[in-house]
Amino acid sequence: MKITIRKAISAEAETIISFQRLMARETEGMELSYDIISSGVKAVFEDPGKGTYFVAEEKGIIVGSFLITPEWSDWRNCYIWWFQSVYVLTEHRRKGIFRLMYDTTRELAVQNGAGGLRLYVEVENSRAMKTYEAMGMNGDHYRLYEWLRG
Repeated sequence: MKITIRKAISAEAETIISFQRLMARETEGMELSYDIISSGVKAVFEDPGKGTYFVAEEKGIIVGSFLITPEWSDWRNCYIWWFQSVYVLTEHRRKGIFRLMYDTTRELAVQNGAGGLRLYVEVENSRAMKTYEAMGMNGDHYRLYEWLRG
């Protein structure tokens, strides 16, 4: 199994949109509006300041994707990169794909002067939490609070 992690191109937006809809169903039992998620994904391709999508590809087939968004940290005087919208097709899970995504991104973060990597995880997604912890990440420092419209 040769997996390649690379920057996504706008022609792959539909695949990313479908992955996000699948993830919302799986992790939160939500049906995302196609129109909203489609506009949201396409907005990233139109404005790179919003973030960068990456894909995991095997034999020319996209088997996973994720979004990196930068957050400025005045405490560290550098960007912290947030992993978002991480999805790997069910039949490709437990094969080290997320580890490859993480390792590749961590290397890029170091090369680009980012101060670290962060992600958030749905509170009942224990499988994902175990994966993140096994890679040396921890949730010890902060708890996420949010207000979301709608």
